[in-house]
Amino acid sequence: MTAPLQSLLVTRIAAEAEGVVSVELRHPQGAELPAWEPGAHVDLYLPSGLVRQYSLCSDPEDRTRYRVAVLRVADGRGGSIEVHDTGLAGRELKVVGPRNHFPLGTAENYLLIAGGIGVTPLLAMARQLTKRRRRWSMIYGGRTRASMAFTAELAELGGPVDIVPEDEHGLPDLAAAIRGCPRGTAVYCCGPEPMLQAAQSLCTEHLPAGALHIERFGAAAADSVGPAGGDQEIEVELARSGHVLTVTANRSVLDAVLDVLPGTPYSCREGYCGTCEVTVLDGAPEHRDDVLTDGERASGETMMICVSRAKSVRLVLDL
Repeated sequence: MTAPLQSLLVTRIAAEAEGVVSVELRHPQGAELPAWEPGAHVDLYLPSGLVRQYSLCSDPEDRTRYRVAVLRVADGRGGSIEVHDTGLAGRELKVVGPRNHFPLGTAENYLLIAGGIGVTPLLAMARQLTKRRRRWSMIYGGRTRASMAFTAELAELGGPVDIVPEDEHGLPDLAAAIRGCPRGTAVYCCGPEPMLQAAQSLCTEHLPAGALHIERFGAAAADSVGPAGGDQEIEVELARSGHVLTVTANRSVLDAVLDVLPGTPYSCREGYCGTCEVTVLDGAPEHRDDVLTDGERASGETMMICVSRAKSVRLVLDL
């Protein structure tokens, strides 16, 4: 589960829309970057020490650069403001990834639903689907037309893209789009939580199970993360390092692990970024993340240790 770690040079910062900048990263010596598929993201280690996840929105076939886009969030956790205001061009940043929890699968037809900065992974998907001559369409909603990034790039791809600025047309008509999906359509959705919840409800009602694929930029619900009131104390063995930990009901597995392995990767602490994913060697995890698929949860092979716990009294992790 270990993703590549690199030091990459920020070669360009560009304004893409009101409140949105793109960040271009290249290898300092011009070497090829690790391959990636649409839906992948990277972890950026910012100069302050903050770690943030951003979806790749460049061309997967271009191994010379990565590009991400960052929405400025004034009341956020500080990462977006640092990207916008620090003057990162010309600096090297530690980058982990790519890793992909939102992969583009095979289907007869594709409906891409983007909300705001959620367009970033879907732009890469649209580009690849166009190159593969697959049928796709997109609904792209945003607050205003000026705040919506990459509309020109999407237009150049030639696919049917419905641009829906809220101040001009209201919210996108997801119901009509999803009800009208032809047989064999896969729906990929990334955006704010109300949009994701609406898409989930409509796809459950109108499309076969498994048709919808979503990526969140935040936890699904505040009460789905962190220690729950009914949690029991569990024992966690770290197989490679030899530690055996007691995780009390009011602590996360991640917190207990950080006590003995402070370099363990993590970021969001809310179960949506995938940074803290760990292989489970024994025991039955209780999944509370927003990353793994139903199949991955059923296999019990990995878990997000920031929010997930255990159905069994003991877990053995590959740490």
